[in-house]
Amino acid sequence: MKRITGILFIVLVSGATRFIGAQDHAIPDSSIYTVGGQRHGISFFPRVKHPGVEYSPGDTLSFDRYHTYGVICHWMTRWAEEHPEIVTLYEVGRSYEGRPVMQMTLTSSKYGTDTDKPAAFFEGNRHSGEITSAESVLWLARHLIEGYGNDPEITDLLDHFTVYLRPVNNPDGHELYLNTAQSNRSTVRPDDNDNDGLYDEDPPEDLDGDGIILTLRWPDRKNGTLIPDPADLSGRIMKRVPRGEGVYATSAEGIDNDGDGRINEDGIGGLDLHRNYPENWRPEREMTGRGFTQRGAGAYPLSEPETRAVFAFLMTHPNIYVVNSMDTTVPMHLRPPSTSPSEERMYPEDLKWYIYFDDLAGRITGYERAGDVYNDYGGGQPLFGHGPDFGYWYYGAIWYGDELWNGGRYKDYDGDGDKDQVDMLAWDDEENGGEGFHEWKPVSHPLHDSVEAGGFHPKFFSQNPPAAHLEKWAANQALFNKALISHLPRLEWEEYTVKRVKKHRGDSVDYKLTVRFRNAGKLPTALSQAHLVKIVKPDEVRITIEGGNEKGSRYRILEPLPPAPRRGNMMYSDEESRGPEYISETVGYTPGGAIAEAHFIIRLFDTAELKGSATVVTTRAGILPAKEFIIR
Repeated sequence: MKRITGILFIVLVSGATRFIGAQDHAIPDSSIYTVGGQRHGISFFPRVKHPGVEYSPGDTLSFDRYHTYGVICHWMTRWAEEHPEIVTLYEVGRSYEGRPVMQMTLTSSKYGTDTDKPAAFFEGNRHSGEITSAESVLWLARHLIEGYGNDPEITDLLDHFTVYLRPVNNPDGHELYLNTAQSNRSTVRPDDNDNDGLYDEDPPEDLDGDGIILTLRWPDRKNGTLIPDPADLSGRIMKRVPRGEGVYATSAEGIDNDGDGRINEDGIGGLDLHRNYPENWRPEREMTGRGFTQRGAGAYPLSEPETRAVFAFLMTHPNIYVVNSMDTTVPMHLRPPSTSPSEERMYPEDLKWYIYFDDLAGRITGYERAGDVYNDYGGGQPLFGHGPDFGYWYYGAIWYGDELWNGGRYKDYDGDGDKDQVDMLAWDDEENGGEGFHEWKPVSHPLHDSVEAGGFHPKFFSQNPPAAHLEKWAANQALFNKALISHLPRLEWEEYTVKRVKKHRGDSVDYKLTVRFRNAGKLPTALSQAHLVKIVKPDEVRITIEGGNEKGSRYRILEPLPPAPRRGNMMYSDEESRGPEYISETVGYTPGGAIAEAHFIIRLFDTAELKGSATVVTTRAGILPAKEFIIR
């Protein structure tokens, strides 16, 4: 009976008149937003329009506001229509609720297809409420599109490289976040967060109808864990103390719907897409009580359509070399490993690149932290099924999972050596017009007396920057991602040479053809880990002789010998079974700035010259267009 009463209360207060205070509050809408999936709690919430969010596309794209998924898709569609020479828009999958997950490819079609070039992949909004990441991807898209043909650096990048951009990988969570007062961890799939056998039965409630889920506090001398922070003379900030020594108890705004004595412990969803990758995945529960588990992992690796959409695209596009799948909020440049120290499992030559990018990232963005998940983020605690680990050990890429926004921790205002809530409040007062903190106001509650609601805005201060400060964070992160693109390998031809090595009786002569190319980029053509897990093939120089194969011709390829035909029951492609129409030599992997060469011994019979062409084929450095050669 208590649970039914709670649900009725939600419905009643949802239409309450909003409180008009000093802050510009969200505006509850008369319509209802419904969340998909079968759950034990409610699936419908008042639709809310938040200040600083653009719900319908305008004539210009501005980053002093956030954008709904519909607005983001509008701009992607417009760019694809206006710039078909560099922009392609397509659907890569469907979300849990059936929304299309849209992605752009940016590259100049004039200089080859997207898959024939080294590539980068940038993903935003894997976690529903971490919307700054979507804006950063969108900012990068606009920056590259508007710069092509106008900015020499950008033009060069899109001529030679491919950039795959997925601003919102979790459109369900993104839309729930921007259209209601609700927040959730990642997807909207119903989840049993409190292990009571019920799904999403106790979500937060907007008790005062202002469109925001704030913090509740009420007097509790017995179990209280909070006191007014002595460092804050205004009395707004709370400081945590041991249980029973506090003045207040606290919770997120809402009631106890399931009557278990806790408030809002099982809201919408709870599964975490960033714990759903196959590398080092662990279940949420195991049967012995002695193994590792991972909260939010999902039923099995890649159980979620949003994660599968990333996985499938990456595995079918092995030309992708650098990745950033972004979140909020720390801020931090975050990379593998997530389950062990860096030196324990990473190739030293690969780790050097990560350390290099850690330093570069900090110089570009100003983030104070950069490093691995295990030590620098988790303090030696493992994180399983994590994207960066999948990115390196499974996929062999440079993979970051950067965290944007510092929660207002800009500087140590009070000089106590720590950037804490007092400093956040000071910054909000000085730089944000006090919009980030909501003063404590009385609110009616069915379980407690003297309840007040207030605190930092959970969406547009605690988790994401206020809209007026958004562009700085979106742009700085995007510029680091742009720098990642600029470090991709780049193939260029060197001169070929032909040397006569032996003359035989008659008119037959052996020649040595040496074909050279350079990796003019910074990164090697592949990381060592990519080679280990066979996600890439060795760099290969292929030559084709004008006029076809050796049969009936006046030449013979002596070295390298063609590969032996495959035998046994191994499955292989039709292309491999037919055999190549070229002669090739593999040359390993080419470091940045290095020259590689391949050698071919060719015998000519009674002929003046032989014409052909050479091509360099790599998995992650792209394809070097054919270069003609002549043997005389």
